[in-house]
Amino acid sequence: MTTDNPAPEPAPTPAPAPERRRWLFRLVGAAALVAVVLIGAGVVGGWPGWLPQVSNPFSERTTDRSQPVVLKSIQDLSRFTAASGNFEVVIDVERDRRFIPDVILNERTLFVAAGTVDAHVEFGGLAEGALVVDEATNSVQVTLPPPQLEPPNLDHDRSYVYAEQRGVINRFRDFLGEDPNRQQQVFQLAERRIAEAALASGLAERAEENTRKLLQGMLRSLGFETVSVTFVSP
Repeated sequence: MTTDNPAPEPAPTPAPAPERRRWLFRLVGAAALVAVVLIGAGVVGGWPGWLPQVSNPFSERTTDRSQPVVLKSIQDLSRFTAASGNFEVVIDVERDRRFIPDVILNERTLFVAAGTVDAHVEFGGLAEGALVVDEATNSVQVTLPPPQLEPPNLDHDRSYVYAEQRGVINRFRDFLGEDPNRQQQVFQLAERRIAEAALASGLAERAEENTRKLLQGMLRSLGFETVSVTFVSP
């Protein structure tokens, strides 16, 4: 008696290679999308609390490669800072070309500049006879050079660009780095305007008054009854 064995089932046909590649690409793309979303969440809004804390491999870092500070010189000062003025100015500068639309070539900057100017009186190197004492009248005569205004000192924490308009060509030049001193020119103009304002503000006269009061109070405490302080240009 002959027993019929069932015929073996045919082996499954493997999926074509292009179909496997498409699934592989989809899997890699989905993983990359998840990674980008998670990294973006960590950078923008903080790492989600329900995920384990993993450091962001694309986090920003700052490397300081500055050189050590080198002392160039030391100067002995013998001056009295008698007054200080606090100034603020809005710089509105525009540079353009005639017959060329502003959208193509134009540069306008509104810069708020804040800074101080000090007025000092130089006590060092006084000429002979700058201090004359008259014991008979118990008086003293002091002759000093007039106060000098120091260069403006801009406060970078309080100075800022309020608005800026730039044409297409100007932006392209910025991209190429053709005008690296553009900001420096605005700063220099602000310093010049503040220096001019300090000259007209009466800061030097206030420095004279404060110096006179200082010396009169100090010399009278030493016993002089009459103290005269004059300012004479050399």
